[in-house]
Order: sequence, then structure tokens, then C-alpha cells
Amino acid sequence: MRIAVTGSIATDHLMAFPGRFVDQLMSEHLEKVSLSFLADTLEIRRGGVAANIAVGLGRLGLTPVLVGAAGTDFAEYRDWLGANGVDTGSVRVSATRHTARFVCTTDADQNQIATFYAGAMVEAREIALADVVERAGGLGLVMVGPDDPEAMLRHTDACRTLGLDFAADPSQQLARLGRQETRRLVDGARFLFTNAYEAALLQERTGWSRADVLERVGSWLVTHGPEGVAVLRSGHPELRLPAVEAAEVVDPTGAGDGFRAGFLAGALRGWPQERAVRLGCALATLVLESLGTQEYKLSAAELHLRTEQAYGASAAAEITHDLERR
Repeated sequence: MRIAVTGSIATDHLMAFPGRFVDQLMSEHLEKVSLSFLADTLEIRRGGVAANIAVGLGRLGLTPVLVGAAGTDFAEYRDWLGANGVDTGSVRVSATRHTARFVCTTDADQNQIATFYAGAMVEAREIALADVVERAGGLGLVMVGPDDPEAMLRHTDACRTLGLDFAADPSQQLARLGRQETRRLVDGARFLFTNAYEAALLQERTGWSRADVLERVGSWLVTHGPEGVAVLRSGHPELRLPAVEAAEVVDPTGAGDGFRAGFLAGALRGWPQERAVRLGCALATLVLESLGTQEYKLSAAELHLRTEQAYGASAAAEITHDLERR
């Protein structure tokens, strides 16, 4: 089945601050914060949630359709995506705006302070999902990732109208969404992705309890960083799987996108969810160990080694065998 991945396409500006953010915060002056952090390094990398997920899917043997808006500076990025197995034919290229920018500073404790400039992303609301389906010759799943909020709502509504399965990943856009908007993005999703903090925020935004959410989605996947992943389904016990331990955490940016790519690659192949989660965790760790969200190296041997170390020889063999059948 083909998958469309909707969401942000961006350039990441990643900086490292050698100290700790919390050491610079004064509790008695939080109402007027004016801070400057002297960073040691600057890395400029390709990013954006949809592009990151699409690259992971492409490297795992799928040909995902990237759906989003980019700017006048997109040509080189388009070539990179194509070389990594991504179909960019449904990307809207703005005539006037720059591609979105993600500017992030990470401290010694792996805490992050980030700013996102939307740029061309605001034009994503002009993309009609029906046109994407026609161009792609059909879709088995649409991943609705963080994007221009109007685009997210339009794509989700279009999935319902067109009878398409969709995955919901409101992510950082939860902070901008109201109650009814958040409910529209979640209700009916085959998969719902959040981290642990976003899980609590989603319940606050929707006004739904955990049970209410589970009645409205197929599976809710909650990532807990180094503590692994919880898979929640109505009427089933919670499934907890450990993360794949990282040899060294170089940069946490994009690890969640790696998990989503790995999980969705398994899900689209019809794998049991436990196996798909394990692949997602392995890919997330490869992202953690590299600087930049798309710079990791992916090989069958490396995936086998990581999954064997974390989950045992039998689990690793199942993943390797099924990936080789692609």
C-alpha cells in the first residue's frame, strides 16, 4: 500500500549550548525573561516532520508521497528527497516564500528551546488530498503530521470523505489548536501518535479521558523516550516495549519521526504491532546517534544488530526476514 505523509518540510538550524538552561532561569523573574545562550556549534540540516518521516519510509523500501508546501529554495532539497526514495510530485512550491525554518538550541541535559518559522508551510492549506490520491493511483494510509493547522484539518476531513485510513500526529501544533479542532484531528484515526507530555495535553485539549480517546482511535502509540513505547487499544491491556539503547545520544531532534517511520513501514506491511514498534524504536535510536534528522545511515546489518541486542535473536530475525521480502 502507498502512504502519503503530510506535514512540515523545513530546514533545521541546530545549535548546542554547553551549559544548562535551568541554571540561567530565576524563579522570581520569570514574568520578564530575556536570555541569550552562547552556542558552541551550528549545524544546518534538512528537516521538517513530514520530510523526516518520508525519508525513513523511503530508506525502508517504500515510496512515500510527501504532501506539504516548500519555498523557492526547495530545488536541492527535492533532489535529496528523491535520492532517498521519496515521491515529491505532490509538494506545493511557493513562488514567494522560503521553506520553513526550525531553529533549536540543545543544552547539556538534552533540554531544547526551539522556534519554528512557518514560511511556505502556510500554503499547505491549498493542497487538495483528492488530487494527491488521483496522482498516486490510490493510497492505503495518510499520515497527517504537524503542519499549517488549516491544512491538517482539511486533510483529515478529506480522509473521512474519501474513505481513507489516516494516522494522526498533532504533535507541537496541539498548543495552537482548540477543543473542536483537536477532536476533528483525532476522531477516527487508525493510529494516534504522541509522546507522554503530548498525551496529557491532548486529553486536556479534547476534554476526553484516556478511555474516551481509545474509543475513537484504533491504536494510540505513546513514546516515553528511553523508557520505550506504550501501545494503547480499547479493550486490550497496555503493551509496553523498551527502547533500543543508544550508544551515544548526539541529538534528540527527529527521533520521534524515526519511530513513526519505522512503525508505519511495519504496519503497512501488515506486521503485528509489537514487531512494528520494535522497528520504530531501532530507527529512532539511529536518529538519536546522528546529528541532524536525516543524516543517519541505515543498513540491514545495523538494524539486525540493534534489534537483536534489545529484543533477542528471534525478534531480530523476524524483522530482517520481513524487510528482505520487500
